[in-house]
Amino acid sequence: MRPPQSNLGTCRVLVVDDNEANRDVLSRRIQRQGHTVMMAFDGRQALLRLREQAFDLVLLDIMMPEVNGYQVLEEIKADPQLRHIPVIMISAVDDVESVVKCIQLGAEDYLPKPFNPILLKARVSATLEKKRLRDQEQAYLKTVRQEMELGRRIQADFLPAFLPLATGWEIAATFHPAREIAGDFYDAIALPDERIGLVIADVCDKGVGAALFMALVRSLLRAFAEQAPPSDFAALNAVPLTNKYITQHHHNKQTHIHMFATLFFGVLNPVTGNLTYINGGHEAPLLLEPSGKIVPLEPTGPAVGLMGASTFALAEAHFEPGSMLLAYTDGVTEARKAGGEMFGEERLLELVKQPFSAGAALMSQIEHSVRDYLADQPPADDITMLTVQRIKA
Repeated sequence: MRPPQSNLGTCRVLVVDDNEANRDVLSRRIQRQGHTVMMAFDGRQALLRLREQAFDLVLLDIMMPEVNGYQVLEEIKADPQLRHIPVIMISAVDDVESVVKCIQLGAEDYLPKPFNPILLKARVSATLEKKRLRDQEQAYLKTVRQEMELGRRIQADFLPAFLPLATGWEIAATFHPAREIAGDFYDAIALPDERIGLVIADVCDKGVGAALFMALVRSLLRAFAEQAPPSDFAALNAVPLTNKYITQHHHNKQTHIHMFATLFFGVLNPVTGNLTYINGGHEAPLLLEPSGKIVPLEPTGPAVGLMGASTFALAEAHFEPGSMLLAYTDGVTEARKAGGEMFGEERLLELVKQPFSAGAALMSQIEHSVRDYLADQPPADDITMLTVQRIKA
């Protein structure tokens, strides 16, 4: 393994020239700038040294026997381990075509022979400074990627490790963030008396802020629901309590930071098939009945965190044997292809009208349809779905 490249004032420079006098002159002048110099007498030796050691800059002669400077430059830029090393081409050939070819191949700069010491010093210093700034940028981006990956893993831990089981019922979910971290989430909470809390939500924004707000909303909902007395109303009271907490403690009037989340929170009684729910400004989940009828569970209140004095009404639905509930976030219906047209509710309704064996199969069918619709266009928003199915006897 090659040692890490230097980020200090002293840099490692490789001088490549088949002429010993030229190598000596270049080496001495670069050493006077305070850098460490190694030499190579031809292209083959240069490539060998580059693969054995780390360098911050290569001064590369063009006209060399066997492997010339153009060939060495091509190999450097074709190698993922070496392509980031800046190369200054040096040659007695002082013509525009040679300069253009070197730049096209990826050279950082070009110096003619005999080289002017002042120009040499200026271009070496400028090239090394640009490399130092690029190295700092890459180190910063690496740190950001590591932080985002850590955030992704932490956020994944907020999703339920397993979904509650109930005889005669199947619950399934899918979660596809558009970025490393997401503003969507789903949850399935085992409540007293074998009831099950079902949640799907979408934070208004994207990125780190949305992910942090998602964690807050999810934690508050689950905490309030799990501490509630054993009744549908008490568990669903988690929604107004969460709204109250957020609007009181997380609205910053000075910076105008004002985030909210649309959500659907239902409490399912597996024995009776009744579902009591609050829809806080969310996309209406679809209750697919065995007869083929599709019942949308429309909003019963505003988004959570939008207003402090919000009212959230309760509504009810009933699962007949064979019924299925599909809850989803707007990443499905608002998926846009290259021309800007959205996937839309009509396409989704056509999909749910088709025969399906289980919730997982339906969600897979929707995912494939959205992916085909987007073609090569990456999704701009998170895609999250939750299905609840009452199995026929």
